[in-house]
Amino acid sequence: METRANYVIVGAFVLVCIVGLFVAVLWVAGSQYREEYAYFRTYFTGAVTGLGKGTVVRYNGIDIGHVYDVAIDDADPKRVIVTLQIDPKAKIHVDSVATLESQGLTGATYVEIEGGTATSPLLQAEPGQPYPVIPSKPSALQLLAQSGPEMVQELKLAGDRFADLLSDQNRKAIAETLEHLSATTAEIDSHADEFGKTLMSLRTSTETLNRALLSADRAINTADQSLKSIDRAVDSIQTASDTANETAEKVGRLSDDTDKVVNGQAITQFTLLLAQTRALVASVTRLSNDLEREPTKLLFGDQRQGYTPK
Repeated sequence: METRANYVIVGAFVLVCIVGLFVAVLWVAGSQYREEYAYFRTYFTGAVTGLGKGTVVRYNGIDIGHVYDVAIDDADPKRVIVTLQIDPKAKIHVDSVATLESQGLTGATYVEIEGGTATSPLLQAEPGQPYPVIPSKPSALQLLAQSGPEMVQELKLAGDRFADLLSDQNRKAIAETLEHLSATTAEIDSHADEFGKTLMSLRTSTETLNRALLSADRAINTADQSLKSIDRAVDSIQTASDTANETAEKVGRLSDDTDKVVNGQAITQFTLLLAQTRALVASVTRLSNDLEREPTKLLFGDQRQGYTPK
């Protein structure tokens, strides 16, 4: 009786657990279906490894939804159509961009949406589109995956060339080169004293050359100063020459004016004036002589009486 009662208790416990699990699944599913989402669509070109239904969607690193559906575009088999379920409170702008990212090199894949500027309008569905379309761009991992075959081919080519470089013939040539280099080093070491003397002579010659260059530099500076003095003297001579030219021009103009005076009517007038001046001087001279002889004549007139016939 006790063993049968234990079986009944265990069976009842398992049945209760199954019912509770079923109720919990129905509750979670019901809450999920009751939750409202905003639907968006984006397109990825190339492989989307790791992307599937339920993949997390992040907005600037914050979870805002998940992938609702993934399908291949019938018009372009290289393009993948991804439908996103996103929290309606998340503001997706027209300049937002979707990329396919991965948590580390081997982590889970997720869709990352980079937020646009606050002043840009919100993304809306265009006519003929069931959902608003978020522009996409390839991520760094996608670019790396796309260029992977080319990188492998280049690495293979580099490996082949390196193998050719390390062939038996090249390794023999390298060994001979190292032997010659060792012999050359030994020969140089044996003439180290001579090289030291040569370097000392070269140093002395360099110092002498530096002194000669310094003297030449000083001579050039002196010559430069002399040239500047000559330039100043030439400027002074040029100034004096300009002054002399101006003076000569003034003398020429004065000579021309004198020629005009001499050759014109002025000489006739000057001659007439000279004649009148001479007559005036003669009159003044006679008057002066009369005053010297008879000073009272000017005051009282001529009082001499001449002979009056009767």
